[in-house]
Amino acid sequence: MWIAIFTVVGALAIAGIFFLITRFHRFRCLEQLADRHKLLSWVLAAVPVAALLCTYFINLFTMFVVVIHCMFIWIVCDFIAWIVRKCRKTARTRNYAGGAALLLTAAVLGAGWFFAHHIFAKPYTFRTEKDLGGKPLRIVAIADSHLGITLDGAKFAALTDRIQAENPDAVVICGDFVDDDSTKADMLAACRSLGGLQTPYGVYYIYGNHDVGYFRYRDFTAEDLRNALTDNGVVMLSDESVLLDDRFYLTGRLDRTFEDRKSAQELTESLDPDKYTVMLDHQPNDYAAEAESGADLVISGHTHGGHIFPAGQIGLAIGANDRIYGTETRGDTTFLVTSGVSGWAIPFKTGTISEYCVIDIVPLHE
Repeated sequence: MWIAIFTVVGALAIAGIFFLITRFHRFRCLEQLADRHKLLSWVLAAVPVAALLCTYFINLFTMFVVVIHCMFIWIVCDFIAWIVRKCRKTARTRNYAGGAALLLTAAVLGAGWFFAHHIFAKPYTFRTEKDLGGKPLRIVAIADSHLGITLDGAKFAALTDRIQAENPDAVVICGDFVDDDSTKADMLAACRSLGGLQTPYGVYYIYGNHDVGYFRYRDFTAEDLRNALTDNGVVMLSDESVLLDDRFYLTGRLDRTFEDRKSAQELTESLDPDKYTVMLDHQPNDYAAEAESGADLVISGHTHGGHIFPAGQIGLAIGANDRIYGTETRGDTTFLVTSGVSGWAIPFKTGTISEYCVIDIVPLHE
C-alpha cells in the first residue's frame, strides 16, 4: 500500500512541477517577454518553481507537500477565475488567479507550519460511575513526537516542563516516540526529560509502528531506546496491565505491527471489572474488540489528527483507522485519538494541530 501511495504522490509532484511552470508563464511580464525571447521566458517561469523545489533540503516529502498544495490551490483559483470570466463574458488579461494562488498557498502552508511547531494543551473530562478512590484522576497523554522533524531533545524538554505544570497523576506516551530519522542524542535527551517528570503514578510508554524502525539506518537500536526509557524510570507496557494504587488499571497494547500481540479481550479478562481501565493502543483500528473487552477509556495516536488534509479522511474511508481525531463512545467504552505533539516527516499540519491531552477522569456525580 505504501508503495502505491508514494507512487501517486510522486506522480502528482512531477505533474505539479510542469503545471506550475505553465502557470507562472501566464504572468503578463513573461507573456510579453515570450514575444521576443520565448526560451528565456520559459526559463524564467521555471525559476520560482525551482525555488519551491529547494524545500527538498528539508526533506523530499516537504517538497512534495509544497508543490502539490500549490498546484491544487492554483487549479481551484484558475477554475474560479474562469467562472468569473464566463459570467462577465471577458477574456483573461492579467493573471489574478496566479497571484491569489500564491497568496493562498503561502497562507495555508504558513498556518500548517505554525500548527506543526506550536503545541496546544487539549483538555478532556470523562465521568465514570466506578470508584476512583475518592478523588479525580488526571492523565496527560502524548503521542507521535517522531523526534527530529519538529521536536529535538531541547524542545521536547520544554514540552515536559509544560506537562509537569499540569500536575498529572500519570503521563502516558502512546507510541511513535522516535522515528527513523531521529538521532541518538535527541532520543537520550528526550528520555532524560521524561525521567525528570514527578508524578504520583509514573510515566508509561507503548510502542508505535515507527519506534522499532522501518529502515534501521538511525544511530541507535530499539534496544537502546528501551534501555534509555527504562533507565529514566519510564515503564514500558508491552501487552500488559498494571494496577495503580488500587484505583485504576493501565493497560498497554503492543502495536498492531507486532504479529504476536494479544487481543484486547486477553489483556482485560483477568482484570477487576469494577475498577476503571485505561487502555493504550497506538493505532485506533480495533474499536469493536476494545469495546467488547470492557476497557473504559482507550487512548490512541498514529493518525496525527489527519496531518495533511485529506490524508486522514482517505485513511478512514479505506478502513485503515476507526477514527481520525477526537472522541467517540461505543457501548461503555470511550475512545480518544490525539493528533500528537508532532508528526512524521512533514513539518506542516494542514488538517489538524499539534497537542498533548490533559485528561480528567471524575466521578459521575461530582
